[in-house]
Amino acid sequence: MTVLEVKNLNLGFNCENGFCQALYDVSFSLEAGKMYALVGESGCGKTMSAMSILRLLPKNAVITGGEICFHGKDLLKLPQKDMQKIRGAKIALIPQDPMTSLNPLYTVGDQLLEVIKIHQNLDGKQAIQKAAEAFDMVQIPCAAERLKSYPHEFSGGMKQRAIIAMALACNAEILIADEPTTALDVTIQAQIMRLLQKIKTETGTSILLITHDLALVGENADEVAVMYSGKIVETAPADEFFQTPNHPYSTALLNAIPSVKSEKPETIQGHPPNIRQKISGCKFHPRCKHCMEICKKEVPPMYTVGENHYSSCFLNK
Repeated sequence: MTVLEVKNLNLGFNCENGFCQALYDVSFSLEAGKMYALVGESGCGKTMSAMSILRLLPKNAVITGGEICFHGKDLLKLPQKDMQKIRGAKIALIPQDPMTSLNPLYTVGDQLLEVIKIHQNLDGKQAIQKAAEAFDMVQIPCAAERLKSYPHEFSGGMKQRAIIAMALACNAEILIADEPTTALDVTIQAQIMRLLQKIKTETGTSILLITHDLALVGENADEVAVMYSGKIVETAPADEFFQTPNHPYSTALLNAIPSVKSEKPETIQGHPPNIRQKISGCKFHPRCKHCMEICKKEVPPMYTVGENHYSSCFLNK
């Protein structure tokens, strides 16, 4: 069942030198109980796509077209009051940096209880019980006691678990996990990803995973979308993506992963363009080994290259 569908999302910013477009016809959908990964280099538009879903955008950001449909309702057309009921309760964010996401002046329990009171309309013992249950679900030991702890008394991994608990306490249908393992060591990264997998399987929650770590994607995601310079250039089931990547940018990303088999990973020459740069045709063509004349002049459409596998590259023409 499709829980959320993003259709032809276009977004830009009002800058000093005029309007700068950042997202170009971004489209993807989330299925219940599935993990969908948005991958790409920093600045490619992953986080901005996710923040558009929550409508948590900078003041100078402007959505110029598209739809974001949650159970058939276009979130972009909802009044702010209705959006507040969805944000946090139905669609929850696991922010990028667990170290700075909790207020150091309040106990972790107080912050969790505030979320429960707002979205679940519970108070007193019921709210405390719900909070303890959420801590249990994310495997924080001695849940009732740890509710009294302050953020500085939690490790990085525990803070991330507490943030995930806030989302689970409200029975969110969608978790947006924005680089959920940033600043965590490898062992804790694995624990957090196992926890997200457990949540997905046991509760049917959909997870939008935003990351540049393809190793995480390969081990955890069901579907993959590769973004470059504000545009999705390839989408595929995760297994097929890693076995037969199609777009030159996807191949370059995979070749850049350190491997036991290769002595040295390949680097991608050049840098991604910033939003102020005007590049005609395919935005990847200045860095592409397979660039043809048509790539410099025309934007390639999405070609079907396999079952549920699409790629925006003229090599498929």
